[in-house]
Amino acid sequence: MNSTEDKLKERIKELTCLYDVTSIIVNADYNQLETSLRAIVQCLKKAWLHKDDAEAYLSCNAYEVKTDAYKPTMVSLKSDIKVFNKIEGYIKVGYPKEKYSQSDFLEEEQILLASVSLAVGNLLERKQIRDSEAAVKRQMEHTDRLYILGEITAGIAHELNTPLANILGFAELLKERMVDKQAIQDLEKIVDNAIFSREIVKKLMFFACEMPQEMHSLHVNSNVESVLELLKPSLHEKNIKVNTSFSHDDIQLRADTVQLTQVLFNMIMNAIYYSPENGVIGLDIQEKEKNIEISISDQGKGIDPENETKVFEPFFTTKPHGEGSGLGLSVVHGIITSHKGTITHRPNTPKGTIFIIDFPKL
Repeated sequence: MNSTEDKLKERIKELTCLYDVTSIIVNADYNQLETSLRAIVQCLKKAWLHKDDAEAYLSCNAYEVKTDAYKPTMVSLKSDIKVFNKIEGYIKVGYPKEKYSQSDFLEEEQILLASVSLAVGNLLERKQIRDSEAAVKRQMEHTDRLYILGEITAGIAHELNTPLANILGFAELLKERMVDKQAIQDLEKIVDNAIFSREIVKKLMFFACEMPQEMHSLHVNSNVESVLELLKPSLHEKNIKVNTSFSHDDIQLRADTVQLTQVLFNMIMNAIYYSPENGVIGLDIQEKEKNIEISISDQGKGIDPENETKVFEPFFTTKPHGEGSGLGLSVVHGIITSHKGTITHRPNTPKGTIFIIDFPKL
């Protein structure tokens, strides 16, 4: 390529490529980014001196796109893709090694490739920022929803307490006066159902953080062992093994003993319910610099993606009708929140769910 005309044609091809890449990026759909990246590698192919033999390849994070005839063995130019100043991938443009050598590339082509890599990196940065903002927005909406539910729940619980106490009290008085066995049995059913309803009210108050707390420094290890002892029959019924792991033998936490027991009981019971026969539950307690981390893993079916933000809402349950009130995890969430802690979940590998509870070392 010696003539001025040839050089001018190459510059026009390079500028056209940059213009096309910029247009693709400006109009990119962040939900279908692979389509845009595929269009970018097609643009690169057209910008090279020997465009009929040129092939392009892009690899970055979860994305991998290439032109149809690209082969890893080609002689190629390469430029790294940086996302927030960290190398996350690269772009290559190559020729078949049977026909070309490294000397067949132009210096300007390397500069063009670097410009395109920079533009792609900027595109991926914007996608990460957008995804992060969307995640924060979802979390805020979820937190607001839980707060509103907590306010409503607290009001409902307070309103129900008095009539339930009256039902229990008058039912007990009537039992003392009755001689008819059938009537006594009917009153006992009323009492049992009123007690059951009162327990639901207690759970609602836990969710709404309305229960009084008695905070003490307690020994987490022995608390965990006590809960596992209580759950032995349920574990034995499904032949489930619990693998426990402690960072050391004397983990101390300032918490309400009864409420911590309820958190552990509910979470392990939940893991038992969703675990298959002969399954394994992981229970890992780690003392870190500023917090106590409790991880509870199961090998169940996992949480459906569309239910991920609902699991801590009161009355939400995936259990069959009659097997759960949908208050277990919401109670846990309320208790942990009242201890200024957090609870999150993620998928287990190869299947199941891991719940991670963080209690601050107050």
